[in-house]
Amino acid sequence: MIGVGVGPGDPELLTLKAARTLAEADVVAHFAKAGNASNARKIVEGCMRAGVVELPLLYPVTTELPTDGTAYRDSIGQFYDQSAAAVARHLDAGRTVAILSEGDPLFYGSYMHLHVRLSPHYRTDIIPGVTGMSGCWSSANAPMAQGDDVFMVLPATLPEPELERRFADADAAVVMKLGRHLGKVRRALGRTGRLARAVYVERGTTADAVTMPLEQKRDDTAPYFSVILVPGWEKRS
Repeated sequence: MIGVGVGPGDPELLTLKAARTLAEADVVAHFAKAGNASNARKIVEGCMRAGVVELPLLYPVTTELPTDGTAYRDSIGQFYDQSAAAVARHLDAGRTVAILSEGDPLFYGSYMHLHVRLSPHYRTDIIPGVTGMSGCWSSANAPMAQGDDVFMVLPATLPEPELERRFADADAAVVMKLGRHLGKVRRALGRTGRLARAVYVERGTTADAVTMPLEQKRDDTAPYFSVILVPGWEKRS
């Protein structure tokens, strides 16, 4: 089993090792919401060999249910159990299975849920990928942290008071999983004096990328694949 980081969206950011692995794999597994195309699968379109077996792993829920509720946890837990079993059947048959992960496999990715279920029983390799946040700050030309800067990565799903506390403690930050939480993130940034230097990036590194100062974004609508960058490095040398 191989966890393959495919980067943040630009196919040219796929590593040479990832491309070679995909060209050699017997099976390529990829996550997507039921009824939607897989973003990770789209990134690697040109790297997969003809005739490779594909294993779509389709989420039964994403944002339809509260993630802290029992119904969501039960549904998504069962999904990961079933997905791990589907991968295991191929591994037991002696096939090499590459599991795609947007960004890096071990950073906020669905791959990790299969990793903890399967790695104790099967040989496992990980191919690192360019993270979404590093792709976004590079495309935004935003130096993020240096020297003694304290850097934090925050999910926008945190309660607003917790976001505010974390911003106050950090010199630089990246906020992920924006979606419907953009408004509370903006308010927390404003109260901690970080709003003026915050940068909004949507679908970073792709042809549809949008980058702007957060103060210029007037609405509270953001797709899941968007981030807010809060550069540090205030005392530049």
